[in-house]
Amino acid sequence: MTGRLPALRRVAYLLCGDWHTADDVLSAALVRLLLHWPKVAAADNVEGYVRRVLVRTMLNERRRPWHREQPLGVMPEPPPAVGGRTGSDAVDERVSLLALLDELPPRRRAVVVLRYCCDLSVEETARELGCSTGTVKSQAARALDTLRERMSVQEESPWTS
Repeated sequence: MTGRLPALRRVAYLLCGDWHTADDVLSAALVRLLLHWPKVAAADNVEGYVRRVLVRTMLNERRRPWHREQPLGVMPEPPPAVGGRTGSDAVDERVSLLALLDELPPRRRAVVVLRYCCDLSVEETARELGCSTGTVKSQAARALDTLRERMSVQEESPWTS
């Protein structure tokens, strides 16, 4: 196959009319051929078999919905904000919350995740972590205090947008 690769790439280009698409189609065809190599090797006309797989791969690529999509000349307007918040605001909040969680010590982070993300009770969280319920309560309280403090600092910071 290595010796025939340039010729196959030219055939793919002639089928697609674009070098980038031709490379993608050729790669996909080669993967299909590799997956069924014993069948390919047993064929009477290996080169014809390879070309047939190449053509079928190109046709399958053309049938994909993304191929029929046309780029817009103008970007659409973003949807109106619901409750004063846009979708990007929610993403920004999530990213900053994940960064704040990352700053917590491992034990407190585990408590916060188990209690508030996994909705476990205090007792279930204590069992998961192998500690007392009092430890879970105190760790959760300290973690939430830390998160609230750091979130308020982020909101006041002139460097955040």
